[in-house]
Amino acid sequence: MEKLRLLFFLLGVIGPGGGEGTLLFIGLPNTTTLAENTPAGTVVYTFSVNSTSSLLVTPNIVNSNPLTNAFRIDASPPSYLVVTTGNPVLDYETTPSSFDIQIYMEDNTMATELKTLTVQLTNVNEPPVFLDNLANQIVTIYIKEGAPMGAIYTILASDPEDPTSALKFSLTPASDPFTVSTTGVIQSTKIFDYETDPTSYSLTVEVMDSGGLTVNGSLVVMITNINDETPYFTMTNTLFTIPEEQNPGTVVTTITAEDPDNVGFISTLYYSIDTPNQYFSINELTGVIQIAMRIDIDVSTLRLNSVISLKIKVSDLPSAGNSNYTTITITVTDINDNPPVCTAYAFSTTVPETEVNGSLIMDLTDQCKDIDVDPINQAFNFTGLTGLGSNERFQLIPAGSGKIVLTGNLDFEDPNNIGVGNEYSLTIDVEDIAYPNYKKSIFVYIKTTPVNEYPPVFNSSSYVFNVSEISPSGTLIGYIYATDKDYPYIGITYSIQSGGGTLGATSIFWINPNTGVLVLSDYADYEATQQYTLTVKATDSGSLFTTVQVTINILEANDEKPVCSPNSYTLYVPTNQATGTNIQNFKLTCTDRDSAPTSFQYFINSGNINNHFVFSPSSGTNVTSLILALPFDYSNGGDTTWQYNLRVFITDGNLMANAPQPKGIVQTGTVSLLINVYVPGPTTTATTTTPSAVYVVSSKNVYSPLAWYVPFVITIGALLLLGFLGLLIYLLAKYCPCNGRTKPDTEPLIKPTEKKVKQDVFWEMTKLNTVFDGEAVDPITGNIYEYNSKSGARRWKDTKQPLSPVPAAQQLPINPPEQTQSPALSRGSPNKKVKTPSNTDKAEDGTIAAIPGTPNKLQTPKQPNMEPETKGPPTRALISPGRSPRVSPKIPKTPA
Repeated sequence: MEKLRLLFFLLGVIGPGGGEGTLLFIGLPNTTTLAENTPAGTVVYTFSVNSTSSLLVTPNIVNSNPLTNAFRIDASPPSYLVVTTGNPVLDYETTPSSFDIQIYMEDNTMATELKTLTVQLTNVNEPPVFLDNLANQIVTIYIKEGAPMGAIYTILASDPEDPTSALKFSLTPASDPFTVSTTGVIQSTKIFDYETDPTSYSLTVEVMDSGGLTVNGSLVVMITNINDETPYFTMTNTLFTIPEEQNPGTVVTTITAEDPDNVGFISTLYYSIDTPNQYFSINELTGVIQIAMRIDIDVSTLRLNSVISLKIKVSDLPSAGNSNYTTITITVTDINDNPPVCTAYAFSTTVPETEVNGSLIMDLTDQCKDIDVDPINQAFNFTGLTGLGSNERFQLIPAGSGKIVLTGNLDFEDPNNIGVGNEYSLTIDVEDIAYPNYKKSIFVYIKTTPVNEYPPVFNSSSYVFNVSEISPSGTLIGYIYATDKDYPYIGITYSIQSGGGTLGATSIFWINPNTGVLVLSDYADYEATQQYTLTVKATDSGSLFTTVQVTINILEANDEKPVCSPNSYTLYVPTNQATGTNIQNFKLTCTDRDSAPTSFQYFINSGNINNHFVFSPSSGTNVTSLILALPFDYSNGGDTTWQYNLRVFITDGNLMANAPQPKGIVQTGTVSLLINVYVPGPTTTATTTTPSAVYVVSSKNVYSPLAWYVPFVITIGALLLLGFLGLLIYLLAKYCPCNGRTKPDTEPLIKPTEKKVKQDVFWEMTKLNTVFDGEAVDPITGNIYEYNSKSGARRWKDTKQPLSPVPAAQQLPINPPEQTQSPALSRGSPNKKVKTPSNTDKAEDGTIAAIPGTPNKLQTPKQPNMEPETKGPPTRALISPGRSPRVSPKIPKTPA
């Protein structure tokens, strides 16, 4: 809030006397003076405040011209002090000489007051000032002894009032060795000697300006010593003897020397070994010589000369000083510190189990030596032969030598050696003769190698095995085993030397070379080979071998399927085939290489819908016939399949009698039979036609039954051709550009009669005196029926019962080829719906007149503007007797 109000005031928003009451500065505005270079905290001016209310903002400096931080206001109630801050120190020569300070205050009635205090600096005469280190410290100057005379220091000073005015320099107290020039240059007037002259001088430097003001500084001159004397050695003994193998850090001697330059003082000299050396070190300050590393004269270059000479250097400075040299000699003596050393501490050798007693196994004499220098320290002996079997089988002969001699038996087959094994571990000590009798242990491993002395022996003089001919590859046949008297048993390898070849295969048997397991590697065929004789060889690791004869009998098994001829065939059977009769005299003849015909069984696995077919006999023979077991029933819908795909299985039952083989193995052969069922054509004669009735006339086929597909293909092709020609004529008539396109008639050319006709095509049966003048066999039941050759009426023979009509929805196939002819195509549009009469009409005598077949033409009532029916040749019946024929009505032609 205070800063905000102050800002408003400075911007002219708030002015003096902005509130009620009295708020006045006492003593402001005013002008005051201040001497330059006054210290911080100097009181510049004092004023007071008259206010009827308490102050909200005490007097403070809000601005100055020029800007400065050299002043602040301190409260000292009831007065306020304007004092210097010392930041910066006000200097008449370097800072502005006048400052206008604006002082602001505010009470709690919002009354404000702002006044100005003008501070003017006054110039004060000042003494000279040092411009170098003499201004704030004692300056020390070092001069080497023997240095030439000349300038040693230049005083830098200035008069603040007039930097250009001349200054006066002087030294107190006056001293002969030094003088100062009018320009402030201090010079030495002699060459100093460190040993004869004082080593230091203290001078007071005085500088005076033109007004008589002075400033003093202190100067110390130090005389330094120089190294001009050579140090010398004070020791007298230079020959030393030490034993080898001393620990690093062991003191050998101490080198001493002195420096004439430092007589009467503690001299600092530096010592070093001037010759290349790795065994000794010297302390550079104390001169103590110590062993730096273990000295072993047995293995180093000191073996030939154990005397070491060291050149010692002493200097009064680490480098570039005065130096002196001396030589000391150190002799290293030998001690018995090494045990005998061998080329190896583990030796091994192999000895055959047949090695004779007294044989030298190993000589260690040349394998060990002692590296000590002194001959007495080099002598050693071999002692302490210990280890498994050492007393019975091995000894050092002569004693103390390194010769190991066999004194026992190593035969593997000896029962006394079974527990020992084939490897002996011996320990031999090689020991120094001299004190302290160092020794090392040597380990000797003697491995006894077996000797192949005996060939393998089979556990049987011969082997006989049996295996079934249906055993798969990998079947275990038997085990062949052989032993080897040699110990230890390393292994026997088995192999088939000869035998086992058949049908182009080198061998159908395989023997495991490690275990002797004999297995079947391929199928065996009893019908090809009934017995195999193998020669099996057993070979030990030393190539000794033995052979044995192995006989393998192949056991007959039921592994052959019955093979029948023919294995696929196509048969035709009429719907009126008598049950129990052979179909087309078909016979199936089967053979089996490993089964008797009495074991054959025949059955139909699939395709025998409604179980119409069986084989007779069904078992016990290799020749059988296909018999119709149940009649076909297409008229009543019991059968709908006209082609049967029979899959016939022929099993050989079990194996042949008295065959020593597993029971229950059955092999199965297969035969495929395709049986086509057809309807034989009726034998009725063609009927005559009258204007008032339509008769169905059929005639007997004159072509082969095997070519039944010929009229079918011809009929389909003719229908397609006629349809294509009709479509072409229609398109030509419709889109021909020669004739104008006529507008179609909106009314028929012939108006229909008022009486609605329900059907355009109908069947008209003529009442005839029913005389049954013919007989025929029903293709479904096989019974004989009578028929009228003109009306088509039928009845069962010797009964008055009419034939039951076949349902109109039952579709029967065409007859085999020898009973069919190309049917005549009915005229009329195939797309027009026609009415078909019922499949039967009652004759005059009450019997049902059945339509035996498809008519070759249809008679309809005469109608105006309809084309007359053309006559065509008789055709076979496309509809079985008793079914309603499909009739295409005649459709009046529509004008183009």
